Amino acid sequence: MKKFLIAVVVLLGSISLANAERFRVGIAVMGAGFEADGAKEIFSGDHSSNTTSTKVTKNTSAEKEDAEGVFALGSVFGEVALNDQISLGVNYVPHSSDSEETENIQNLVPSPGLPSSAKATNKVKVSFEDLVTVYALANLNENVYLKAGIMQVDLITEENLGTGGAYGNDTLEGITIALGYNMDLADGMFVRAEAAFMEIDGTTLVNANDSTKSVSADGITGYGAAVSVGKSF
Repeated sequence: MKKFLIAVVVLLGSISLANAERFRVGIAVMGAGFEADGAKEIFSGDHSSNTTSTKVTKNTSAEKEDAEGVFALGSVFGEVALNDQISLGVNYVPHSSDSEETENIQNLVPSPGLPSSAKATNKVKVSFEDLVTVYALANLNENVYLKAGIMQVDLITEENLGTGGAYGNDTLEGITIALGYNMDLADGMFVRAEAAFMEIDGTTLVNANDSTKSVSADGITGYGAAVSVGKSF
């Protein structure tokens, strides 16, 4: 992820050398709601809400197929205007966004020294780090613009598994599209407001110590509204 971000910054920097007066930087704040479709845990063995030794599929803590979350995202961005209509840019979120912790209790197989009522508690949450969006911005008129881009984000799992093991991490990719309004101010300053839709690929993470256990999501979709302020050079 860091190499990807560095490559984008170098590319925009090389373009800006020939378009110095068209370079823009700014900061943005977005409120966004995300939904992970088909979020579930799969494992073999008894669970506190199941009494079977076969493979068990457990959905999210609300026992539904979708997990929802709301995040506040702060970011920085840089843009290079190729002409009066089209700009290329990169947006970077320098902080992580954490999900709520989910918990399940698994019944353990009785063994010498281990009572039949023994249970193991598994707790898992995920963090999204280093969210980078590379985008193209098209001015539809003097104020209204359309923006489309590709996204990349690191998915970091943080688990405390009573049954042992870990789920590991992954890098996810996605797309975004936004409609916004730009207002130019004095001294090269500008403010923007936009509404965006985001779609990120799903993933499956397998327990490193037990291949019968995994957590997965079919895909992540989100909607957000952002306000930004910046300066043109």
